[in-house]
Amino acid sequence: MSCPGIADTDFLASALRFADCQAQTIGMQGYQALAAGGSPVGALLTGLLTILIALLGYRMLLGHVPDGREGVLTFVRIGLVLALSTSWAAYRVTIYDIVLHGPAEILGSIGGASDIPGATGGMISRLGAVDRAMTELSRLGISGNPAAPANASQAPGNEQAPAASQSQSQYDYEPATIFGSSSMGSARLIFLTATIAAYASVRLVAGLLLAIGPLFIAFLLFEGTRSLFEGWVRALVAASIGALTVTMTLGVELALLEPWLTDLLNRRYMNLSTSASATELLVVGLAFALILLGALAMAARLALAFRLPLTQLHRFAEQRAASERTSSTASTQNRTTVSGGEPSRAMAVAEAVAVAQRREGRAAVERSTPTGTLAQSSQRARDTAPPNTAPLGQGYRRRSQSRVSASSSKRDVRA
Repeated sequence: MSCPGIADTDFLASALRFADCQAQTIGMQGYQALAAGGSPVGALLTGLLTILIALLGYRMLLGHVPDGREGVLTFVRIGLVLALSTSWAAYRVTIYDIVLHGPAEILGSIGGASDIPGATGGMISRLGAVDRAMTELSRLGISGNPAAPANASQAPGNEQAPAASQSQSQYDYEPATIFGSSSMGSARLIFLTATIAAYASVRLVAGLLLAIGPLFIAFLLFEGTRSLFEGWVRALVAASIGALTVTMTLGVELALLEPWLTDLLNRRYMNLSTSASATELLVVGLAFALILLGALAMAARLALAFRLPLTQLHRFAEQRAASERTSSTASTQNRTTVSGGEPSRAMAVAEAVAVAQRREGRAAVERSTPTGTLAQSSQRARDTAPPNTAPLGQGYRRRSQSRVSASSSKRDVRA
């Protein structure tokens, strides 16, 4: 496709058509060049498919046979990659037309119901007409013809007329001198810059992303590179939403500027002053430039929330496997705690019965041997519980009679 150049008589419309044509050409011709058999992307795709099949084979040799869900998802990925990376017909229907022509169709449905100018077609031509109207208004100026007030001031018998004429002339020319030459040019400059930058950015970015589509589609094969494919899809979604928001904003701007500029031109053709219009046009141009910037930022932020279904399934499987591992680890720890920690009541009773049985069996064996008497006595001494010890201070019985020594008894007898 040969895109038309920029025309001097219709600068804005020709620039927007050139950007749109370049976006479509880059997206179509770039994809076909990368999807060809001898291209580097084709060789990369062949190598990635070979590596994937080899990895699946080695996993099966090592005993890791994929289940039904994993096998079906793998074959689905391979089919999608081959279909979208090698077939222009499939790629155009599923991705190319949706990204480049889908926003215009959505805008036609929404803007047609809302009566947005240019929503059903012809927006570029109407933007060019607005640019030409601003150029014509800048050429005509914003002040009226002061000839009539000057002639009236020279009427005979009117002594206060020169002062009134001077003040009227100052009122007519002072706003034009301060705001006219600068604000009208600045308003047109901002209008052209915001319109071309916003429209061309979303279209050219979409065309470039569509051109390198086969490269990013190949990254869908592996888990480690799937995030690159997901990022590419997010960028396409952001470009599509951005194109929709930009065209909608430009349609609203057309609804404001078209009748306003028509009225200003009619007043200038009638030689009426429009001294306040220069600043007002500058303010409107700045406001819509900021609105376009905010619309692009919100479109990019909205596209960040996009997630692929395959990625969601993979994350769900990972979370499920992690939860199963956690539950198995917790059950193992519980069993270890029960067996190696504090024994339960049943285990204590069983251990006591086993100890008693072993003691009785040992005693029977020792009684049947010649030296069993000594062993029996020692065993009995060990098994016999020690006597109860009396509390401190109560080991001896208290005497009920006083103690009398032998010498005192002899003294009593002598006496």
